[in-house]
Amino acid sequence: MNSDFIIGLAGQAVYTVLKVSAPMLLLGLIVGLIVSIFQATTQIQEQTLAFIPKIVAVLLALLLFGPWILTTLVDFTYNIFDNLYKYIG
Repeated sequence: MNSDFIIGLAGQAVYTVLKVSAPMLLLGLIVGLIVSIFQATTQIQEQTLAFIPKIVAVLLALLLFGPWILTTLVDFTYNIFDNLYKYIG
């Protein structure tokens, strides 16, 4: 096992984390942008108005994309454990 292999494995882990978190982050970003535009046009500067919709959107995204997220993480973990003999020696 050399450093290139470890860097590649870490890259796969980071890519998996980004792929799994992307739907929630994008939905939170879109809802945050919509709320910000609403606040700018109505000049309502309530702090809870900015956070509550984003929390609800991320929770809904988690419920909607939860099975896909779980499948992706289980596949990555299965791949790690399935090739464990290659990593050790």
